[in-house]
Amino acid sequence: MKQSLRIIHAEHRALAAMLNGLRQLVEGIDKGRLKPDFGLFRKMIEYIDQVPEKVHHPKEDQYLFARLRLRSPEAVPVIERLEAEHRVGDARIRALEAALEAYEKSGPAGFAGFQAAVMAYIEAEWRHMNAEEHEIFPLAERDLAPDDWAAIDAAFLANDNPWSGPAGAYERLFSQIVNIAPAPVGLGPG
Repeated sequence: MKQSLRIIHAEHRALAAMLNGLRQLVEGIDKGRLKPDFGLFRKMIEYIDQVPEKVHHPKEDQYLFARLRLRSPEAVPVIERLEAEHRVGDARIRALEAALEAYEKSGPAGFAGFQAAVMAYIEAEWRHMNAEEHEIFPLAERDLAPDDWAAIDAAFLANDNPWSGPAGAYERLFSQIVNIAPAPVGLGPG
């Protein structure tokens, strides 16, 4: 696997960990094992907004998808679908935030709406990441030329850890989430 594809895969795994944590928290509330922690949910949504939506997706569009679009007509429909999903990412995050706000304001009566928004977001992200890894990656490995890979790898390696963010802001946010979230999601009180 090419270096940039390994980076994308690692970034997908980091997002998957956050999404799984979010799912576990919502399921814990649904089963009566956990009480809602609205501050924690806000931080998790902030992380999803700042990292995948603002860092990861734009780099895929600008480098991997742009190069692959030129080399692989077969990839174009998939790229167009994925780019469309990237374009609605901000609206999907705003919907999560709105569902969280409604839940916080209305109490338990608002939980079902928040749960539905979380599960819809998670399901869409899983489909999206799987399409990238199972449809785009093989086409990219097959159709991109060495000079394409050099440019793509340079872009993805320019910030060797995009998950750290400016001055380590994303790492700090991730650490806060881990320290607040109850086990098994994080290290916080159960």
